[in-house]
Amino acid sequence: MNALLSSLIALTVASATVFSAQAQDVQGNAKAAEGKIAMCIGCHGIKGYQASFPEVYRVPMISGQNAKYIASALNAYKKGDRKHPTMRGIAASLSDQDIADVAAYYSQHGVVEGAAPVVAKAADDKVAELLKKGACVSCHGENFSKPVDPSYPKIAGQHKDFLFVALKSYKTENQATWGRANGIMGGVAKQFSNNELKALAGYVSSLDGELKTVPQSKFR
Repeated sequence: MNALLSSLIALTVASATVFSAQAQDVQGNAKAAEGKIAMCIGCHGIKGYQASFPEVYRVPMISGQNAKYIASALNAYKKGDRKHPTMRGIAASLSDQDIADVAAYYSQHGVVEGAAPVVAKAADDKVAELLKKGACVSCHGENFSKPVDPSYPKIAGQHKDFLFVALKSYKTENQATWGRANGIMGGVAKQFSNNELKALAGYVSSLDGELKTVPQSKFR
């Protein structure tokens, strides 16, 4: 890992620690979120549901995701660091308490107590080199399901088309409605061609993971 990437990771971990300390003042209530997730269900509560902007891809599985990551992502949309118009509009409508409640809800949603731990399968030589170049395990963990900090996402088993679109979004600059501003991920993604990002997304998606889509109805 180069020195610049090491420094960026150290700074982001420090920032995440500050964020976590501040966020502890707002405790998430999963039960309270049951009345706040109507806007989430329409996409994330339908298996195989596809978004169409800026291209067609399956929306991410978020049930079982880390609460601190969900909160961090929603706040990034709210601040404009993530520019997807639909998610920005939804996040802007949420208070800090709403975000904490929704994050708590989805972190517990569909989780099976006592489930077997996730074990990563070996990557082929080409992908292994790409993973090493991107230092992916330094944040997302050896099995890509136990991040080194809970403000980072679990990504094992996530939809490969979503992972590819998300990775490309970190390379996007100077666009009003698309892209993600993140120092670490921007530095990582820009090292790779889109074909290499697609190979990384395919490998991570092929792993067993804890993420899932749990079918939900707006009318229950």
